[in-house]
Amino acid sequence: MIDLSKKPYNLSATQINFVKQKVASMSTEAKIGQLFFVIGEDEENTDLAAFVKKYQPGGIMYRPDDAKKLQHEIATSQKASNIPLLIAANLEAGGNGLINGGTWLGRPLQIAATDDTKNAYNLGEVSGYEAKQVGGNMSFAPIVDLDQNFRNPIMNVRTYGSNKERVIRMSDAQIAGLNANHVIPVAKHFPGDGVDERDQHLLSSINSLSADEWMKSYGEIYHHLIDNGLPSIMIAHIMQPAWERRLEPGIEDKDLRPASTSKLLINGLLRKVLNFNGLTITDATPMIGYNAIMKRSEALPATINAGIDMILFNKDIDEDYQFITAAVTDGTIPMARIDEAVTRIIATKVAQGVMNTAGELCEPATSNFDLKLAEHEKLAAKVAKESITLVKDRDQLLPLTPKKYPRVRLVVLGDTDDGGFKEGGKVTTKFKEKLEEKGFQVTVFNRKRLDFQEVFEGGVQFEKDRFDLAFYVANVETASNQTTTRLDWIHLMAADAPWFMKDIPTVFVSTCNPYHLFDIPMVSTYINAYTGNEVTIDALLKKMMGQEEFLGKNPVDPFCGRFDTRL
Repeated sequence: MIDLSKKPYNLSATQINFVKQKVASMSTEAKIGQLFFVIGEDEENTDLAAFVKKYQPGGIMYRPDDAKKLQHEIATSQKASNIPLLIAANLEAGGNGLINGGTWLGRPLQIAATDDTKNAYNLGEVSGYEAKQVGGNMSFAPIVDLDQNFRNPIMNVRTYGSNKERVIRMSDAQIAGLNANHVIPVAKHFPGDGVDERDQHLLSSINSLSADEWMKSYGEIYHHLIDNGLPSIMIAHIMQPAWERRLEPGIEDKDLRPASTSKLLINGLLRKVLNFNGLTITDATPMIGYNAIMKRSEALPATINAGIDMILFNKDIDEDYQFITAAVTDGTIPMARIDEAVTRIIATKVAQGVMNTAGELCEPATSNFDLKLAEHEKLAAKVAKESITLVKDRDQLLPLTPKKYPRVRLVVLGDTDDGGFKEGGKVTTKFKEKLEEKGFQVTVFNRKRLDFQEVFEGGVQFEKDRFDLAFYVANVETASNQTTTRLDWIHLMAADAPWFMKDIPTVFVSTCNPYHLFDIPMVSTYINAYTGNEVTIDALLKKMMGQEEFLGKNPVDPFCGRFDTRL
């Protein structure tokens, strides 16, 4: 029995009575619908009202789209739903997680580099405010993972770094900003990403810490958040073998499960050891890390039976609903477990102000909204000013001036369109134009039209005759479904790599992954900017030209534990 009078619900007797009566009055079909957190459909392709009435989902998660379009789609869906919907987005770095053109305040690692919790509060406040304007009420953030493996291709700049105390401080502040806008925080990715060097989008990755190591790191983070009343946690397709073995001694390797299907990790570790009684939601179930572990028809019921309350996304939505319906019908999923999950869903909606005891949506979005983009852009500029980190300047190439280095060869890595739900955009044009505005003559290295003489015959003097400074920018974003964020030089002779760095001044800037020194250790000057938004590029160039000091503090080890990267 769930005690709804205690955290994270803290409901009154009247509210508790409403939740119980609501769950008791629902049909089995309606209860099953509440378990699903579906992807936001496009009104141009789908009759949204009919979709909501047919599937009766508990929540909808949106990818970024036009603000007015989103507002209309969300309002249409809420009006069609018998029970107010949770409306979520990945509000990890600002309102741009939901709204095209929304404020990209800065990635979490950039916030961490400021070492100022006020910036983390602003991250929650800005993203929460902008999402609320169009009808959003839930944030799939903060990310409370620890960045413990520089080879991990999906985390790094999405985390608050490798220090658990900083992760806790920043997460607390971000949650406070979200709460100020009545947007529900969902901490992720339990039991913890950032240890494995692989991506759960592609396989069930592994948090390989011992049970005691886990409790002293990820466990302390979650214990703190749970004690503070965290309402919801996202469950990842990540294994934690040490805790499964502690809870079931003798368990065979073949029976180990990612948390998204593990009763040991959810009903055991999360519910009983950490005492979390709030809402649990899987990470996206189309991921291979979810589907490769067992048949989908078995995995979906296993998820609910593990103690997880909501299933994020579908493959074939009708098929997924049928898998759950069949499992309820034949008793694989006990009705008591369905009622428990639905009770948590409805109670969370009431406790978090999504719905009232009349069953109505509490805060519908208005068609006349103000995103306050100009005001929020100033906050993003503050983050940029305080975060950019000078990692090394061995040969004191800085500051850069057109007098010292009039001719600049600009080489940008990672400005590609290859999917993966990347957050940022291309930066080549921005860097070129801004450098030229400051008086530099800029030539962009063209990866698609290689100079035969340069690649095969040109020596040091050939390069010196053409430029005075090599300016490298790595815009290699973390993104789903990729196996690495390492530097990937042109495979023909590594034609774009700075083989000449000992002869010609070379500076290297990363607008995302902070660990590129691993692949270019001997470069003289290396800077981490963490985010490729325009305000960060502006602040970066001011600092490189000596107009502002570098204020950022390393929230991770950019030297990757290697001696050669420090030379």
